[in-house]
Amino acid sequence: MKKRAALSMAAALVLSALLTACGGLQPQGNMEDQGAQGPQVLQLVTNNEPADLDSATSTDVISGTILNNVMEGLMRLDKDDKPQPAIASSYEVSEDKKTYTFTLRDAKWSDGEPVKAQDFEYAWKRALDPKTKSEYAYILYPIKNAEKYNTGKAKASDVGVRALDDKTLEVQLEEPIPYFLSLTTFSTYLPQRKDIVEKFGGDYAKEPDKMVFNGPFVLAEWAHEQSLLLKKNDNYWDRNSVFLQDVKIDIIKDTSTGLNLYTSNQKDMTMLDKAFAEAFKSSPEFISVSGSLVQYINFNTKNTFLSNTKIRKAISLAIDRESIVKQVLKDGSQPAGGFVPPSILGYNESFRKQARDYQQFQPAEAKQLLKLGMQELGIDSPPTLTLLSYNDERKDVSVVLKDQLEKTLGLKVKVNPQPLKQKIELEQRGEFDLSFAGWKADYNDPMTFLDMWVTDGPFNVGKWSNKKYDELIKKSKSNPDFKERINDLIEAERILLEEKVAIAPVYYKNQAYLVKPHVKNLYFHSFNVEYTLKETYIENKQ
Repeated sequence: MKKRAALSMAAALVLSALLTACGGLQPQGNMEDQGAQGPQVLQLVTNNEPADLDSATSTDVISGTILNNVMEGLMRLDKDDKPQPAIASSYEVSEDKKTYTFTLRDAKWSDGEPVKAQDFEYAWKRALDPKTKSEYAYILYPIKNAEKYNTGKAKASDVGVRALDDKTLEVQLEEPIPYFLSLTTFSTYLPQRKDIVEKFGGDYAKEPDKMVFNGPFVLAEWAHEQSLLLKKNDNYWDRNSVFLQDVKIDIIKDTSTGLNLYTSNQKDMTMLDKAFAEAFKSSPEFISVSGSLVQYINFNTKNTFLSNTKIRKAISLAIDRESIVKQVLKDGSQPAGGFVPPSILGYNESFRKQARDYQQFQPAEAKQLLKLGMQELGIDSPPTLTLLSYNDERKDVSVVLKDQLEKTLGLKVKVNPQPLKQKIELEQRGEFDLSFAGWKADYNDPMTFLDMWVTDGPFNVGKWSNKKYDELIKKSKSNPDFKERINDLIEAERILLEEKVAIAPVYYKNQAYLVKPHVKNLYFHSFNVEYTLKETYIENKQ
């Protein structure tokens, strides 16, 4: 109670100072009406170290966001999350919608070398190479023979991506899919220079001088676990649209520290956690971004106790999601009744509207299911469970989950908070019982959430497996009947959450920010990455 009161008073004091010092905010502006003025230096914060800037192996949103601003693929997301031509100046699609031919524009890498179609062919095949061990290799599977090459059943030359010449890239798909152009905005589809990757080997992308860039900015400095400095890329093909000269990003895990820097005018944007979101939501500088991100509990099904479906369902039904979002988060997040968020499209409308919600707080049924599950296992008392967690503000949610499971089911749960990189490593090694995890959409289709849980999928760290589920996902990846495809994905989610309870969704995350009124054209994204800085500029900074 004392800590909560102290946080509330601190929030009130900072809010008072903010409202006194600052006027209204519209974070997006129009450069035709209001030009960039004054020093073009943007000061930001992020809450974690980028885990991996090698686009072939990168998996986290923070790394993806940095890559989105220092690199560029065939297409780039615009302010409305629609893919627009980037390194590709144009493209043609065959009548059967299975062959895309991209024409590349005149573009250069940061060292002055031309960006070639061969850079895309090399990067995609490198990500698919089994030796690379890319967790995201599967996102390239729509390409002909990509999965076969990644699983050792075909050669690199069989993969359906080919540089016809320096400026022409041909991509052949296994089957037509409605979201392929959106896929090409994702990090794994970025180009790479073979000479640079081979020059630095295992050190590639570990430091700014061990990679090259073809996006709006270059990574000029990287003080690990402390800060990053992006500078305008003078070799970028569309450099006249880039106004910012420097972007300084401090890695600050404590939200109150970032907020103090913001209110003292040392930072132009900061993230808000549950302790401050409620206090600042009436500020004209407050923004709540409805990202396609779900936080959930992952069950390690190799754990004998958690291998029981009734016990997993008991844990899910013991979670009071409504109280978590209303009493703990207070940032606009919503309780998750399904795994696919409401912002993701199904067949001509939100997938969530077409599917139904499966997760509700039902403590009485949860207790009964736990009792039945333990009888099936032949045990009288449950083991102590470890809940692997993030070491940022989500740790507090993990503590609430622990308390709810102890109160409703009598389970003993220990929370194990870890930095992002270490948490990912523990998950990959299976060293957890429960893991509080998050997933943000890579593209606008339910598949970006549901194909995670296929047998032996790279992100299926709980090792759950279901033959019917696998069949539905496989069919949906190549079904040209899009209406039938969505119905199959609805059934797959039902199996995942109601019939087998492989995971327990908790909430759809909204991210709250404060942004200074002099920051214009800072575009936040609902999926794939956090934001784009290409068109951002500073106007009339006081």
